[in-house]
Amino acid sequence: MSAMTNFKVTKPKSISIVIPVYQGNLTLQTLVGQISQVRDQMKSRSDRAYSIDEIILVDDYSQDGSSKLIHELSNQYAWITPIWLSRNYGQHAATLAGMSSSRGEWVVTMDEDGQHAPNDIIKLLEIAATTKAELVYAEFGDISSHRNWRNSFSKLAKLIAMKILLPKQMKRFSSFRLIDGELARTVSAYAGNGVYLDVALTWVVDNIETCKIDNRPELRQRSGYSFRTLLSHFWRLVLSSGTRPLRAVTFLGIGSSLLAIVGGLVVLYGRVANNIP
Repeated sequence: MSAMTNFKVTKPKSISIVIPVYQGNLTLQTLVGQISQVRDQMKSRSDRAYSIDEIILVDDYSQDGSSKLIHELSNQYAWITPIWLSRNYGQHAATLAGMSSSRGEWVVTMDEDGQHAPNDIIKLLEIAATTKAELVYAEFGDISSHRNWRNSFSKLAKLIAMKILLPKQMKRFSSFRLIDGELARTVSAYAGNGVYLDVALTWVVDNIETCKIDNRPELRQRSGYSFRTLLSHFWRLVLSSGTRPLRAVTFLGIGSSLLAIVGGLVVLYGRVANNIP
């Protein structure tokens, strides 16, 4: 009787890529083409560990022709799923909408401006496989492609977030993320429109890691985010961070009250003891 060898065929883990789109008419087609190349590379690999099964393009009520481009891309590629929002809800709400419609075992979120390189998805997956992390953030160096005021504001906002607002297990955060698919859909099911996505992820994720990624300039010259938009993002982060900001404001109020009382006593003492008018 001859011995028989059983060969176990492992199905590659599926990946859903979620891209919120706002003013992405100049960059989106190039980005989708780059993702298509990475998708083909994954298919040609002998191990076939991962497979990009879908790209979810969420149109956040763009006014630059992005909606038409998304429609054309979804007709060109069967694995692109379009979602159109009824008004401009913002990047995080658009990302949550895409996550809720995803089907992959892993969900990757990335911007439409081309600053996030699709071939770096493999690096995020390797970190997740090595550390058993459920959430992996891309960690970039100093961003020099923007104006100095934006870089300074971004550094200050992230410093405040990491030191005061966010849990200690979150070392860095960015919009280029790799999330366990089930956890991503869980968060998107109950996180409201006003919730900062990275704060909501800490509610369900324990093991968070980062992956160092080289900077890549945006495909467009001008950023789609104004100072007002960036300030709105930061304010949403503050409001979503639980009781920490509330405690900080409470202690600030108590300190101001004590300082006012001490100042009043000093003035009163000067009036009574030294006859200072």
